[in-house]
Amino acid sequence: MIFMVQTAHQSAHLVGVCGAGMRALAELLLDEGWSLSGSDLAIPTAGILKLIDRGLVFHQGHAAVHLADSAQNLVYSPAIPLQNPERMRAIHQAIPQFSYSQMVAQRMRRATGVCIAGTHGKSTTTAMVASILSAANRLSGVVLGAELCGSGRSGWSGSGDLFVAESCEFQQSFLDFEPRYTAILSIEPDHFDCYPDLESLKSAFTTFASQTAAEGFLLINEDCPVSREVSTMAKTSARRVSFGRRATADWQVREIEQSAGGLRFRVVGNGQDHGWFPLALHGEHNALNGLAAAALCAEAGVSLDILRKTLAEFQGIRRRFEFLGERKGSLFFDDYAHHPTAVKATLKTLRNVVGSQAIRCIFQPHQILRTTTLMTEFSQSFSEANEVWVAPVFAARESVSIEPWRVSQELTRQLQAEGISARFFSSLDQIVSTLDDAMRPGDVTVTMGAGDIDRIYHELTQRIQ
Repeated sequence: MIFMVQTAHQSAHLVGVCGAGMRALAELLLDEGWSLSGSDLAIPTAGILKLIDRGLVFHQGHAAVHLADSAQNLVYSPAIPLQNPERMRAIHQAIPQFSYSQMVAQRMRRATGVCIAGTHGKSTTTAMVASILSAANRLSGVVLGAELCGSGRSGWSGSGDLFVAESCEFQQSFLDFEPRYTAILSIEPDHFDCYPDLESLKSAFTTFASQTAAEGFLLINEDCPVSREVSTMAKTSARRVSFGRRATADWQVREIEQSAGGLRFRVVGNGQDHGWFPLALHGEHNALNGLAAAALCAEAGVSLDILRKTLAEFQGIRRRFEFLGERKGSLFFDDYAHHPTAVKATLKTLRNVVGSQAIRCIFQPHQILRTTTLMTEFSQSFSEANEVWVAPVFAARESVSIEPWRVSQELTRQLQAEGISARFFSSLDQIVSTLDDAMRPGDVTVTMGAGDIDRIYHELTQRIQ
């Protein structure tokens, strides 16, 4: 095991710093007084510009000269190969290298680790847990894969004892963590470039759960059969705690009431009725995210009063059923959904919010392998939309053997076969120009996907101006 250089003044170079996790890590390390440089092929976003204002030395593109001789550590994102020139220079200079998850694990060892994993809900639940622990003065630090609405932060440091990490199963990176408290929110087939079948996915989650410290607890979703199976197979003596809607769960949602301003849910925990918890978010899935956050923090010793107050004030995270604004009398939302289950939940939530108003869903599939593997499931996930516009697949982290537009055309055909009014577009630019004329007062547009589909709204508003 390689350990990072420990000195009074610490420094690191972050390769791929514009990625969500890497940016969160940069925010955390800057909070803790580190000197940072970083590089990325991407143009710096508003979030990176804020980090530059705080002292990050940013280089666009990758070159050996971007790694200064004074750098004590190099941290790279999962997308950065060993052949990267900055990583090659680090080898030549004998500078220790860490993957993103290895660096987070190093920081976690300085506190008590809290890991939140699962196919759905990781970012929102991690943000909720971090907000609750901050309010309780228990947070040592957090890294998550999305920005908090309001502050715009995705990583920050605190003075408490608990370090919280959103823990992704991609490339088995969550196996770098050794938490005391672990939450598994759900397990469904995904990341097919890493897990060709459900058994390989279950195996990784079982190993991850087994790394929970004996003196801690493993929180699992009682409504998810695969999560229950993983809990049974996990080789840890950590206490098991469950949440969900099933009567067998330790922490249960008994009722959910939704309104224009969000929702509230009634919680029964360990046999006691704890009453109603308000949440300024929409969707039954967010009630379960809130329940998971409440159960984890309560089991870790946080008072119910702090739980209730913090969840009531929680504003959510960007790109999760985010209301962007209104143009020409048409409402605009944006969501990160890129898995059939998430697509279905988001559209169900939107339908509950807007009632009978016409919903136009603009969907950008994410990854060719995911889209082709789950093609049937995707085609059956858009029933709440009145029309679906399909963009070419955003082919992230994969060698393209099939043209992205061909896969999206096939999805469009299958949606049409399901009776959905679906239309294929060859580019985001074509969508923007068409949408400008298609908007009507009273209709609703939601952009959806994990790629760059969120630029639609911003480019549209620039055209309107």
